[in-house]
Amino acid sequence: MKQISTFGSSSYQISDLQLLRNSNDDAAVARLLAHCPIMQLEADEAVTESGRARLYILLRGALSVASDTRTGMADGTISKILPGESVGEQSVLDEEANLSSIVALEQSQVLVVEADLVWQLIDESNVLARNLLRLLSFRIRAANAQLRRRQKLGEFYRQLSMIDGLTGLYNRAWLNDLLPTMVATAHGSNAPLALIMIDLDHFKKFNDSHGHLAGDEALRSAAQVLSGALRPTDFAVRYGGEEMMVLLPDTSDKVAASVAERLCERMRQAKVFGDMRLPLPHITASLGVAVLQPQQNEHDLIASADAALYRAKENGRNQVAAEASGSASAGLG
Repeated sequence: MKQISTFGSSSYQISDLQLLRNSNDDAAVARLLAHCPIMQLEADEAVTESGRARLYILLRGALSVASDTRTGMADGTISKILPGESVGEQSVLDEEANLSSIVALEQSQVLVVEADLVWQLIDESNVLARNLLRLLSFRIRAANAQLRRRQKLGEFYRQLSMIDGLTGLYNRAWLNDLLPTMVATAHGSNAPLALIMIDLDHFKKFNDSHGHLAGDEALRSAAQVLSGALRPTDFAVRYGGEEMMVLLPDTSDKVAASVAERLCERMRQAKVFGDMRLPLPHITASLGVAVLQPQQNEHDLIASADAALYRAKENGRNQVAAEASGSASAGLG
């Protein structure tokens, strides 16, 4: 950018500057600003910093301002500065170089005021001090509102990352995050915590017979069975592949076994294709039930349910096996 004039030799007035508008003594303020340079920037030209804190007041044209470009904190938010508006107030107040990237959107003229002169103007004009406080207050409110939006958006994406895209159930990331806490809570309150491990029977064969798109539909149908049969306090997880899991807080072994039997039966009744009229069930599942024992951690609990699931498979699938007795409850079909 190049200097084309000074404020005192230009046609600009104090009333053109928002921070100094309605000043008590325009003449005194104008004298202080008289030697301040007016710089011209061409379109797409950036303001080059000297490493000193400065106030930039736009007189003509338009500027774009992207904050914190040198700190790695830029998030793509860009402000547009219009004639009369300013940038660099914060750098003057904290006596640090401006960390904003300032670029002209069109040919523009900018009044450059050094930090020590800004403080003289504050001493000279109470109006400037009030306008500066009002401007900074507005920007703080806007920044807080933007931060709240980002936090909500961040929480949305965090929750989204915890959901399995195919089934809509929670995923392994959610399980790894929440299960240790659930186990610790159960131990701390001496409350039961039940876990049901679920595996769709002969799923590879189902995929081979009907195709992977049909397999995806089968997984979605199974997930709908779980979601529709559980209490609001229960959690359904896609553990991986065709394996799913149900977590039942405050649930005894007998109640958990009853829930597993209900899920097993509903799985037999689930329809994958609405237009198919096959005499045999479309999908069935084997289920293993375990209840948290003293001194067990989340890995032990999963291993117990997995062992029960293996027994259900060994006994012919399409049934429930409970950890405690190792007995299996045969299913229909």
